[in-house]
Amino acid sequence: MSDRLFIFDTTLRDGEQVPGCQLNTVEKIQVAKALEQLGVDVIEAGFPISSPGDYHSVIEISKAVTWPTICALTRAVPRDIDVAAEALQYAKHKRIHTGIGTSDEHIKYKFNSTREEILERAVAAVKYAKRYVDDVEFYAEDAGRTDNEYLARVVEAVIKAGATVVNIPDTTGYCLPDEFGSKIRYLMEHVDDIDRAIISTHCHNDLGMATANTLEGVLNGARQVEVTINGIGERAGNTSLEEIAMILKCHKSLDIETQINTQRIYPTSRMVSSLMNMPIQPNKAVVGRNAFAHSSGIHQDGVLKNVQTYEIMDPKDVGIDDNSIVLTARSGRAALKHRLHINGIDVSDEAKVDKIYQKFLELADLKKEVSDADIMMLAGADTADQHAVKLDFLQVTTGKGVKSVASIGLDISGQKFEAASSGNGPVDAAIKALKKIILKQMTLKEFTIQAISKGSDDVGKVHMQVEYQGSMYYGFGANTDIVTASVEAYIDCINKFKRAE
Repeated sequence: MSDRLFIFDTTLRDGEQVPGCQLNTVEKIQVAKALEQLGVDVIEAGFPISSPGDYHSVIEISKAVTWPTICALTRAVPRDIDVAAEALQYAKHKRIHTGIGTSDEHIKYKFNSTREEILERAVAAVKYAKRYVDDVEFYAEDAGRTDNEYLARVVEAVIKAGATVVNIPDTTGYCLPDEFGSKIRYLMEHVDDIDRAIISTHCHNDLGMATANTLEGVLNGARQVEVTINGIGERAGNTSLEEIAMILKCHKSLDIETQINTQRIYPTSRMVSSLMNMPIQPNKAVVGRNAFAHSSGIHQDGVLKNVQTYEIMDPKDVGIDDNSIVLTARSGRAALKHRLHINGIDVSDEAKVDKIYQKFLELADLKKEVSDADIMMLAGADTADQHAVKLDFLQVTTGKGVKSVASIGLDISGQKFEAASSGNGPVDAAIKALKKIILKQMTLKEFTIQAISKGSDDVGKVHMQVEYQGSMYYGFGANTDIVTASVEAYIDCINKFKRAE
């Protein structure tokens, strides 16, 4: 009989900590339902005490899903645990995830404490959480850099205190795969009653080894893996759910199974990318645009003769429909709904589909073909209908040897404003004209342009980071005209800090 590996998804907690990628509660529920369909065992829904938004999201996700365990993160602090328990009150299956740093770096510099005091706090936190729930997970933060002998003492103590799962994070992504695997094996061999708890991995990708470290942990006895869709997360991200799921599916000789419905991987990946406005790198394993593309003549020849020459996965196994319907200006709503469904977008809301279809027709008039990436952009683009500041028109004159000049019109809460300015290029001119209307001291800190597929008529995505009164605001814009996309991204930042005022 195959060993069972539990999939703990932290897209909505660790994954959502990426700057500029925060979701609202409605979007989090949408992701949680998709994760339930995907077959994850545990959804880490948030860190309830960190903000009212996180607290509310954990409550609503608990109501929205049925089968997965809903997990809430805490520090080893009683008040954290109290708030987590409150947020989990509607969960059908609930877990509190509490813990503390165990490396000497954390003990000395973060807590100004001692190993013995940290051990006592760890045990006390688990016992306190046990007052609320039967299922308590303990995390030993920075376990990757924690001395194995001391780590084993902590793990043994929290299991005796009632922990049902013990998480061994490589918090900084520092460990080498054999080092991390050896750490898990050491615990399996030196902790009394370790069979009373599930050992979990939580690996970060700072050195590009998250998946390798996670797999080594599994091969050495871990039976839960903490992962995110598309590997998103702080800094360089976390272990990718899709990579672990497909490694185990392809390597059946490992005799380890998950409950993941792999055909839901691609639509879930696209949905998360769209909602978070976070593009997937083209060469990303399993879900990247080029994951099943072959440009080399030798590769193409081999694949045409027998797909197994260069493909170890069937695209359909991860939910990629390789018989894609090409969408053009002549395509109807049915074709659009089909592509939306393939990409994980809910098509039951006819009013939403109508809005997307109108935007699709406008884009299709500008492009010969509309790609899946375009469709995801249309479905995920925040409607400007309720924004205080809207772009009415933009006209730019630019060229070699010509001073760039921009004229702009804005609608601000129903009032019309116009301005013009010159600048060092069309984007600079347009933003300077915009600033003449919006009289705020804003500083552009980051400006990223990305084409979402290929071709000179492609839709360009612009991500901006603007500082205003000491706070950072992230904006997003998408348009076939990159200057317009840039202005829309800047306006998106303005609308966000106006809502915060």
